[in-house]
Amino acid sequence: MNWPLYFWLFLKGSLFSTGGFGNLPFLHADLPAHGWATEADFVQALAVGNLSPGPNGLWTISLGYLSAGWPGAALALLAITLPPMLILGVVALHRRVEDRPAVRNFTRGLSLGVVGLILGVALTLFSATVEDWRGAAITAAALILALSRRAPVFLILALGALAGWLFYAR
Repeated sequence: MNWPLYFWLFLKGSLFSTGGFGNLPFLHADLPAHGWATEADFVQALAVGNLSPGPNGLWTISLGYLSAGWPGAALALLAITLPPMLILGVVALHRRVEDRPAVRNFTRGLSLGVVGLILGVALTLFSATVEDWRGAAITAAALILALSRRAPVFLILALGALAGWLFYAR
């Protein structure tokens, strides 16, 4: 068993997911490829994780145990708790320096970059899904409702679905 690689696979799954079952695709692709876990291990780990109290992401500790015993469980536990602990350190450091002009400017630039990415993805989705004026009208109405902040997201989705059904049902 290559323990550093084993740990890295769990850490990678934790770093590139938002918790819960988000790391499942990463672990399901990596562990069986190295011969360290079987389908039965995943099924059992997910069952234990769903039956156990606490956060959904704890299923990975069961997977670590099933695939590599107590050392695997310990490495899985360390791998899923390390990223949140690092974030706490980053937040503590940021609170100490957040009033400095360079940090404020960096944060503004980062925020604008995120907005740019979101707009880029939205434009890509818009061009891939809107085919005629009816779709553009539904999208525009949903955008206006969302920007007004007066309508809950569920209502916007329901109205969009209703409009799609009315415009496109034959």
